[in-house]
Amino acid sequence: QLETLEQEEQERLELRPHPAERRTHMVSHQHGMIVTKTLQEGEAEPQCWSFSYSQAELQGLLPEGASLLLLRVLACQREVPPGLIFPAIDTEGHLCTSSY
Repeated sequence: QLETLEQEEQERLELRPHPAERRTHMVSHQHGMIVTKTLQEGEAEPQCWSFSYSQAELQGLLPEGASLLLLRVLACQREVPPGLIFPAIDTEGHLCTSSY
């Protein structure tokens, strides 16, 4: 029974003259998880959004770090079970599904 307690992702694009940086911070709490997205484009003020999800919504959640681990396990087994679908969080911070 693995559980994501906290995860930080950072992406930076060096597009001249306005670089962009996107950060996602996920932290687990007693009743679910809070996802905070931050976007900074060039010298503009950072934009920030937060989403909160309940434990029930996140049952079986497969965040980015866990997805990489699962992909390695599946590669070692050389087999993907049919119908392998998990809840995930997309690049905007919204719930979606991830299928393999």
